Amino acid sequence: MELSVCVDAVFTGKDLSESLKSISDTGIKAFEFWSWWDKDISSLKKIKDELGMTVSTFCAKMISLVDASKREDYLIGLEESIAVAKTLNCRSLITQVGNDIGYSRIRQHKNLVEGLKASAPLLEKSGITLLVEPLNVYVDHPGYYLSSSLEGFDIINEVGSPNVKLLFDIYHQQIMEGNLIRNITRNIDKIGHFHAAGNPGRHELYYGELNYEHIFEAIEKAGYKHYVGLEYFPIDEPIKGLKAY
Repeated sequence: MELSVCVDAVFTGKDLSESLKSISDTGIKAFEFWSWWDKDISSLKKIKDELGMTVSTFCAKMISLVDASKREDYLIGLEESIAVAKTLNCRSLITQVGNDIGYSRIRQHKNLVEGLKASAPLLEKSGITLLVEPLNVYVDHPGYYLSSSLEGFDIINEVGSPNVKLLFDIYHQQIMEGNLIRNITRNIDKIGHFHAAGNPGRHELYYGELNYEHIFEAIEKAGYKHYVGLEYFPIDEPIKGLKAY
């Protein structure tokens, strides 16, 4: 298990180059971000190469997967995102699935699975893993379709591609489901990335009700070898929070 820092959250509004230097100085050598289409990718590549850092993941274009009429647009956006990932030598992309569009859950679930199946050949050819992200609908993302990690794991099974995994956001799933360690360890083979933040508040991991020391220990014991992204909005100075981990 390795740590990654979400610069768009932990260093909101701060200079990207200075933020990456600060992360590197803590000894953490991986970072992630949300949108690529509003960033200078050439400059970002230069900075991360100079610092000897790795891009763990970032978001693919945010086009609905539950709306079958937008599937072609989704696949075009995915191809564009894969090209950026290759430029940055990044091995995974995050995908949101879109908001509930009012059809039955069965129909939207089917559309989502079919969209991911259509994406699988692009992912397998490029060696990129797509990370499907459930989000909480009670606090931060009302109206979003996929809020359950358990439905997410079902989707991963139905798609059946080694290049489609779940992004398990510990903060979001504490709000939606709880039962974190059991759900994580029983499905660890389907998880390709984690996000972590304190709850309530989405601040540093040491604020709130979650025992992250125990959670991380369980994740490591389950054999997880990938990244845990620190995706929170700090109360303290960012460096203080990062040095705690």
